[in-house]
Order: sequence, then structure tokens, then C-alpha cells
Amino acid sequence: EVQLVESGGGLVQAGGSLRLSCAASGFSFDDYAIGWFRQAPGLEREGVSCISGTDGSTYYSDSAKGRFTISIDSAKNTVYLQMNSLKPEDTAVYYCAAVKIATMDEEVPSKSYEYDYWGQGTQVTVSS
Repeated sequence: EVQLVESGGGLVQAGGSLRLSCAASGFSFDDYAIGWFRQAPGLEREGVSCISGTDGSTYYSDSAKGRFTISIDSAKNTVYLQMNSLKPEDTAVYYCAAVKIATMDEEVPSKSYEYDYWGQGTQVTVSS
């Protein structure tokens, strides 16, 4: 019943911006963490940014920090990833993922193996 659908990927010039959307259904954000992950050819899937629906705590990778922002619009059941100052090395398939978490968790999960539900992915290509 849990469903995640990504959108917003595309082709953009270096230095440009994109906003990815993850439309969620079948669960309450209050009980879940939502994460954005990416995988480029030849590289492992890595956590980009994650957010806890219980307390709003966030995680950003070193690469994402200062350039990307994760946010939740609870009224629309949608999680966003605003990506600014894009670089060619940001080129990858971006995935939205979700996992149920305890209210007492102090750190938002940031590893792919910690997540149970996944979207189909959306391609982001940054040209130089």
C-alpha cells in the first residue's frame, strides 16, 4: 500500500537548479523517515538527504550540504529535494525511499539498507 513516485528530474546546465518531488501515499509522515538517494554508473547508491517525519531532523551528505534542501509539504503528502548549484558529478538516478521509525529515534536513517520502500527513480543529468 505504501507508494512513492518521484518526478522533476531532467537535463540541466552546471550551476542550474532542479526540484525533485516525491509523492507519497499509504502512510503517515508522522511515523516515517523519507530519504533521497542517488546512484551513478559505477558507484554505490548513496544517501543524499533524509528527513524524519517525527521530529524534523535532517541528514545531508557532505556533497549535498549547502547546496540541497529537503522539505515536506504534509498537506500534499509530498517530499521535495531542492538542488541548487548543480555539478556534473550530481548526475545520477535519484530515488525516494521511506521507512517507519520510532518516535524516540534521535538520528534519521541515512543508509539505503535502512529503508524499506522505494520509488522508481528519476534521472538527473547535469551538463558541463
